[in-house]
Amino acid sequence: MASSDPDKLMLKADKQTKLSLTRWSADWRSATALYEQAAIAYRLAKNYEKAKEAFEKASKGQEMLSSPWDAAKHMESAGSLAKELRNWSEVADFYRRASELYIECGRSQPASDALTKGARVLEEVVPEEAIKLYTDACAILEEDGKEQMAFDLYRAATSVYIKLEK
Repeated sequence: MASSDPDKLMLKADKQTKLSLTRWSADWRSATALYEQAAIAYRLAKNYEKAKEAFEKASKGQEMLSSPWDAAKHMESAGSLAKELRNWSEVADFYRRASELYIECGRSQPASDALTKGARVLEEVVPEEAIKLYTDACAILEEDGKEQMAFDLYRAATSVYIKLEK
């Protein structure tokens, strides 16, 4: 099934999430698997825009299945594809959402790491947003009592401030 046309996979998955007279509940388990297959197929075909959309939908499916960890992983994948597309506002949004999902799992370190990945991507292009992401990542670690792990993040944020001459 992995060799199927990704457009058909997306249509089939969309159909399984819509309610109708004959379908009274959405089948998120099947739809999520189809979204994941479509995302991988789109990425291999270098159709990053559609791959990003498929990863977003797969993330939504994982959320509906009460699996925030997998949803966060898909959000990070969407963030890396947004980077390839040079859509900087989406990069920040996707990594920030991934961080929220990791926090939902009770995992502060991966949440901080997701924000850090987004900040590193944005350092050169949108430094103000990168500083916000670094600051949020530090705050997450501090709230969890892991101040010693935030040291490198403070250093990275400071270097961006210096580059901006602030």
